[in-house]
Amino acid sequence: MKHFIVLIVFAIAINTQAQNNQELIKHYQAYYKQMKAQADTQGIINGLTHLNILSPSTARQDTLAYIYMNEGKFLQAINTVGVEVNSSDSDIAVEVKAVSLKSLSQPKLAIPQFEELFKRTENVTLSYELAELYLQTQNVTEASNKVEYGILHAQDNMKKVYYESQQPYQVPLKAAFLYLKGLIVFNENKETNIDTAVSYLEQALTIAPNFNLAFVSREALLGQKKQPNTKE
Repeated sequence: MKHFIVLIVFAIAINTQAQNNQELIKHYQAYYKQMKAQADTQGIINGLTHLNILSPSTARQDTLAYIYMNEGKFLQAINTVGVEVNSSDSDIAVEVKAVSLKSLSQPKLAIPQFEELFKRTENVTLSYELAELYLQTQNVTEASNKVEYGILHAQDNMKKVYYESQQPYQVPLKAAFLYLKGLIVFNENKETNIDTAVSYLEQALTIAPNFNLAFVSREALLGQKKQPNTKE
């Protein structure tokens, strides 16, 4: 009899907990909806976090990480979705990992995520990102492969925005790839390839005269050339 009473009490407790849990879910669903209506980003994050604790969902987790990424909270984004490469990840999750790891200056970890995105959807924007990352990690072979893909497939209307100057500016994407090719050629042999590297930078400047980064790089390379000896 005592065991029967204990079971009844236990069943009632479980049922009450389930009802309370459902009430909390309804509350935070309404809260999340209201925060979205008010465009309150922190409120949206709070709502999704509570909902994911009460009712775990991969899609909700990915959405939360994506919001963190868009807010520039890259560490929080990574802590939400992790850094592992999973072929079963959603496109959103892979993008969050790739962009966040790159922004956290983790190129070696970012490369596999960008490669996964590139495998799913080959495009010149991703090939540029990968070329930059491979160049940062001194993998000039893979960087060159991605640059050649970009030069081949870049269309005239495609642009790349740069932010290194006080005023952001954009250049044709083909010019951006030629700029990278110049850097790659230079890194292949810094003693003998200066002239060839400069020629690619000048091609980039021909396409985009406003390309400040290419101009600065060209001047830096020209400054490294050995000056001929002059007789007094």
